[in-house]
Amino acid sequence: MNRRTFIHTCGLAAVPTVSAPLSGIRGGDCPFVKPIAGSWFEFEHHNQAEGKYWNGEMAKFTAAQWKEKIREMHGAGLEYLVLLAVACDGKTYYPSRLQPRHDYLCDDPVEAVLSAADECGIKFFISNDYWADWRQVEKAMNSEDIWRLREKGMEEMAEKYAGHKSFYGWYYPNESELRGTFEDVTVRYVNRCSQKARALTPKALTLIAPYGTRSVRTDDRYIRQLEQLDVDVIAYQDEVGVRKTQAGSAGQYFEQLYGMHVKAGRARLWADMEIFDFEGEVYKSALIPAPFERVLAQLKDISPIVENILAYQYLGMMNRPGTSAFAGRADSEKLYADYTNWLKTGKH
Repeated sequence: MNRRTFIHTCGLAAVPTVSAPLSGIRGGDCPFVKPIAGSWFEFEHHNQAEGKYWNGEMAKFTAAQWKEKIREMHGAGLEYLVLLAVACDGKTYYPSRLQPRHDYLCDDPVEAVLSAADECGIKFFISNDYWADWRQVEKAMNSEDIWRLREKGMEEMAEKYAGHKSFYGWYYPNESELRGTFEDVTVRYVNRCSQKARALTPKALTLIAPYGTRSVRTDDRYIRQLEQLDVDVIAYQDEVGVRKTQAGSAGQYFEQLYGMHVKAGRARLWADMEIFDFEGEVYKSALIPAPFERVLAQLKDISPIVENILAYQYLGMMNRPGTSAFAGRADSEKLYADYTNWLKTGKH
């Protein structure tokens, strides 16, 4: 991989070269709070209990509504979208030769959203997975039968959609928890996915979003793993929404990660910031919008350290008032209004 220069976002201070432009700054040196640069995106939330308030609505979206949703997100300042899954539970979200299609009103929502993204300049990371049971992570990363299906799926996705200028990169959604370091199976999975991705779309970037961020060990073993991982962007989960980290405290973990990424000289450091809460028990109840005060605390905490902040997620948690593509609860309009009003004030 070509070595390129890494420049601090705010201080413009040079540091050791890395495999892709990695930007960030330590402590409080950055004079502004970074806004949300992008979001995860889905046609259906894979955990049905969590997607209670928007899965049914999105299944009935027309192509025009999917396009409107993309324009709405662009209007909220989003530049990047990360498609979580192209298939789930043995069915695809687009016309495929490999599996039957989900019974959605829109025949090809992938084409609809990429076409709209082309028009407004949004960059999509396209998922390569959930061809098998998303709950069986180890099997999904190890089974040769699933690997053959995944790679055929990547070939089909590239054939159908790589011509879109919004096809910016690939996202690998299967992941094992960070417990001090990456599991070896995760490293093998990521590198094999990237080998296929680079063969199909040499200019596309690659992205993963690990969880277990607070457990990462700041040691040489983790640095060696970063050196081994063939991936362009790592967007670590801040885990505030799943109640494993308190708002305003995740920055300490990202600062430690920053130092290790610099030493490894590999992978951009981004954040996967959770803007949801749970209606009840974690993982077993519906996702609902977090109050903006909490979201702002999260932004202030991590934005001095990471290059970009992606939200998990706009869909279901935010809706522009009056949108024709509404998905979620009524209070999603308040989070949208509070966030976009903050953007307009220039206080960031």
